[in-house]
Amino acid sequence: MHALAAGDLAAANRAAPVVLTPYLIAPDAGGVWRMRSRQIAADPATAGWITRVIVDARSGAVVGRAGYHGPPDDAAMVEVGYAVDPLLRRRGYARAALVALLARAAREPAVRIVRATISPSNLASRALVLQYGFVEVGEQWDDEDGLETIFEVGAA
Repeated sequence: MHALAAGDLAAANRAAPVVLTPYLIAPDAGGVWRMRSRQIAADPATAGWITRVIVDARSGAVVGRAGYHGPPDDAAMVEVGYAVDPLLRRRGYARAALVALLARAAREPAVRIVRATISPSNLASRALVLQYGFVEVGEQWDDEDGLETIFEVGAA
């Protein structure tokens, strides 16, 4: 994680059990790894909750990243995030990642709400979360991503 945060794909690959791809250090991914690297440094207990790579179970290829923004907060909420390499989209990877994240949230007694924040222009992701019962609950401004629509669903 720290190597990805530094943009050092070679070092990340030396530490990883799978072959990591240049997509993981692309400009739009670097901020996520830097944020998560700082998060782990500040509180190592968050490591089990944050972003990881998405690996195709059949081929073993890394296809993107997914995870929670952190452990459940005081409101028993976790926020999910996922991104698939643009060259590998429309193959079900985002769906599989979301299903896995929702399944874990449902198993965790400390989680009651799952949140997803999505750019209004990301129609594919909006359609995906709506298929899993998420409802729009508001909007927010994210300094890195701009305007986002907030969606939430019960964890169970």
